[in-house]
Amino acid sequence: MAIHLYLIRHGRTEWNTLGLLQGTGDSPLTEEGIQGAKLTGKALADVAFNACYSSLMKRAQDTADFIIGDRNIPHFHHRGLNEIHFGSWEGKRSAELAENPEYILLRTDPKSYQAIENKGETIDQLHKRVMNAIEQIVAQHKDGDNILVVSHGMTLTLLTAVLKGIHWHNFRNPDLHTFVANTAISVVKVDNQKIELIQFNNVDHLPS
Repeated sequence: MAIHLYLIRHGRTEWNTLGLLQGTGDSPLTEEGIQGAKLTGKALADVAFNACYSSLMKRAQDTADFIIGDRNIPHFHHRGLNEIHFGSWEGKRSAELAENPEYILLRTDPKSYQAIENKGETIDQLHKRVMNAIEQIVAQHKDGDNILVVSHGMTLTLLTAVLKGIHWHNFRNPDLHTFVANTAISVVKVDNQKIELIQFNNVDHLPS
């Protein structure tokens, strides 16, 4: 027996469509985002979930609720699943920051990114936070449990990279790892303290 975590990135939002950095900011799900969440719920309809955990962001909580639907699944909110805090960059277009030296580090050299200009969160801090959150969640459950986890793009891309065996320093390297898509399904198996990613970024349930 093992514990299985089903990792889902929230549905597409208005800020995603506009190319704005969200972080700990928030914006509503679009119709596409709602539909993606509902299709994810349908794809996971046969999974008997014991609990659901989402971040403190409404876009993640709403996505979780659409996935759960009318099923009676306890839904908890965990700060450790929040998206990275982009500080003063939140709400800005990523295209406007494309030539910013610190933003370039964020995208290409996570180890060197120190969030000095925006006074946000470093990748090291994000890594420690999300790994601690997963450990806390797993500790609340027993073998055989299935857990739904709804979080965010940077958070889940980092987490899944580390679970693949990629150092967090290299999680944005496109030759090693792929950024997690909205409402994609990834599955983690935890068995006798061994944790492994057994499915990654599955979008077969979504429109092409």
